[in-house]
This record gives sequence, structure tokens and C-alpha cells, in this order.
Amino acid sequence: MSVMSVSNRHILEQGKVLRTLAGVGVKSLVHRPRSGGPLPSVPGPFIETELRPRSASLVRDYVRHVGGDPSWYQGTVPAHLFPQWGFPLAARAIEKLPYPLARVMNAGCRIEQHKPLPANEPLLVRARLEALDDDGRRALITQRIITGTRSEPDAIIADLRAYVPLAKKAKSRKDGVKERPTVPSDAREIAFLQLGSKAGLDFAKLTGDFNPIHWLSPYAKLAGFRSCILHGFSTMAHAIEALNRAVLQGQVTRLSSIDVRFTRPLPLPARVGVYVTDEGGIWVGDRPGGDAYLEGHFKLEASR
Repeated sequence: MSVMSVSNRHILEQGKVLRTLAGVGVKSLVHRPRSGGPLPSVPGPFIETELRPRSASLVRDYVRHVGGDPSWYQGTVPAHLFPQWGFPLAARAIEKLPYPLARVMNAGCRIEQHKPLPANEPLLVRARLEALDDDGRRALITQRIITGTRSEPDAIIADLRAYVPLAKKAKSRKDGVKERPTVPSDAREIAFLQLGSKAGLDFAKLTGDFNPIHWLSPYAKLAGFRSCILHGFSTMAHAIEALNRAVLQGQVTRLSSIDVRFTRPLPLPARVGVYVTDEGGIWVGDRPGGDAYLEGHFKLEASR
């Protein structure tokens, strides 16, 4: 399945995310993170805001871009679009952490869908620092974003997991070689994705995540990648829409939860498959037995 090109007009809807990314960049240049100071208690307090509804054209083009059918979401907004409105608030929840936040890497995500998120209603969004694990080498940050409306509060709960490298690990001959995640040999393919070189730029237009490693090739190469890499949340959204099409036949409300780990950068352009097992496992990878770029598990409600 190939993806359509995305209009530049959607950039106009990404003001808050763009300002947040710019603010993180500026702070990383002028502010040296503290080290050895006290860490905040977790979970932290919620930061709350009310946002206008997402535009129908943004939702429609986003769903099409990640391989879904807009008719499946009549009157609702897909839960996996939450980064578009949730990232600015999540950034505020961790802005005082003593880490180089410009180096934060998304590690995975869990989404619980309690109710469909209504379209055409203001979004009520809360975010907080949920958990923190710092061993001196790296920090693992978990943030919780809760999204609802006045008619459906707490419709979506999303836990974001991020990784911040703090120090280089000393190499040792006794250190074992970490096994690279792979697609299980018994997994079956439910979708085939053809992702063009501009897939990262198009996803950025729809969500506001304009980290240059996803759309600016020279920058990505300076960061150590052979080409631009796809957003982890784009990989996840493609996997969810593959489930919706091949397993749920468009009954998108049956996906009650999904928990994924971004296991490896996905260089663009790419030709990859979405794979599942009967036990609820899901992967995005090259082939059964081949490299996996995403791995996780999902739970379904009974067919209605």
C-alpha cells in the first residue's frame, strides 16, 4: 500500500507543536542541564488545557496518509492522532527535568481507547510525568496524556515512553551482544507498505513533528542515519490501520488497547510488512525472521 502526498496547508494547523519544538531547541543551546540534582517525584501533577476541535480535512488526510479509510471514523477522531495535540502539553510536563531534552528519543507507546473520541467538540487534554527511571547511563521517561471531551471525558489514555542517553557505557569483553528484534517466523502478513522518501515530511505536515531527521536528508546523515527515518508514531499508525482493515474490517472501536516498542529506525524509502499472530502480537518488519522496526501487542473487544 502506497501513501498519498499531503498538502502544505496542514502546516498552518501545527503552530503549537512547532513552537514547542523550537523552544526545546533554543533551551538546548542556551541552557546546560543540571546533573546530580534531585529528581521530581512521580507521578507529577497534571497540566490541563482545552483545545479547539481538529479540522475535518486534517483528520481525513491523516487517516488516508497512514492507510486508513476516513469512513471508519465518521464523527470521531482516531486515537493514534493524539501526538498532534498532546506533544506540546507533554513537553511542558517534562521541561524542568535535568536532561538534554533535545536528545530525547521516542521509545514506544501504549494507547487505551475507552470511548471513541468525538469530532467537532473541544478537546480536554491532560498530561503529566508518569514515571522516571534514571540509572546514570540513561533516563527512561514515561508521560501520560489523557484526551477527552465534555461528552466523553477520558476517552483516550496514552502513555509515551522516551529514552535519554546520559553517558556512554564502558565496553567490556564480557558484555553480551544484544539480540536484534525480529519478526517471528510464524507471524502472518496483513499489509504491505510502500513508504516513499517524503513519508516523514508528509507525516510532519499532519502532526507538526518537524524533527529534521525525518525529512531533511543531510541532517539525518549527520545524525548517523543513511537517510531520513520514519517517525515511530507514523509506523505505529500504519500498523493500527492495517489491523483496522485486515482484522477488524473497519470496526475501529474494537481496538481497546495497543502497546508498541520502536525497536529500530526505519530508513526511507522503505518496503515493509505488517505482521500479526493469533496471540495478539504485532510487528512492522522486513519479513518473517527479518528485522523488526516495531513490535507490540494489541487487545480487541468482542465483535459488535
